[in-house]
Amino acid sequence: MSAETPAASGQFTRRRQQFRAWRGARPFWAGLFVMLGGLPIAYFPYANLQIGHLTLAMATTAGAGSLIIGVLLVVLGVSLWFQKHVRVFAGVAAILLALVSIPVSNIGGFLIGFLLSLVGGAMAVSWAPGVPPAGESPADGDGHGGTPEGATADTTVLDPVDGTAPMGDEDHSQAPKVLGENDLSGTSPANGANGRHSAG
Repeated sequence: MSAETPAASGQFTRRRQQFRAWRGARPFWAGLFVMLGGLPIAYFPYANLQIGHLTLAMATTAGAGSLIIGVLLVVLGVSLWFQKHVRVFAGVAAILLALVSIPVSNIGGFLIGFLLSLVGGAMAVSWAPGVPPAGESPADGDGHGGTPEGATADTTVLDPVDGTAPMGDEDHSQAPKVLGENDLSGTSPANGANGRHSAG
């Protein structure tokens, strides 16, 4: 007997589809990038790098500023997930905080946090909610078949320009046999133009 039951795999599939629907209704990746960008900006000024017996402190004079920028970026990323209507404000604020982190926080967390926050902010500003697909409903108008209201079903018969009855409504034995009678461009072979325009 297997440890994994069919009910458990069905529940996992259902949870995965619910997460996919939740993720698709908000700027998920933008919030993730902004949050990931805030972590190195807040961490590096307080970290110490060990090289053998040598301890290298990466603290800057504005360590508190780095911590504030990093925490604000994480808060903006979380707000992009749960308050999607503030996406433009949060995206612009993330871009500005990423730019401020360059002089304040070790070149923006050694450019890692700067680039992640910049890309996440740009994705948040450019994200737009999708429109759910509407079900196909039959046409309510007087159209023929699938044509919209006001459209004619038979498009093979062209109405003449001079206002006379269309050729489909009259006897074809009395129709004119001259080529190019209704040609407005003047390029029909009956006019002697053969498709060439004269320039003067």
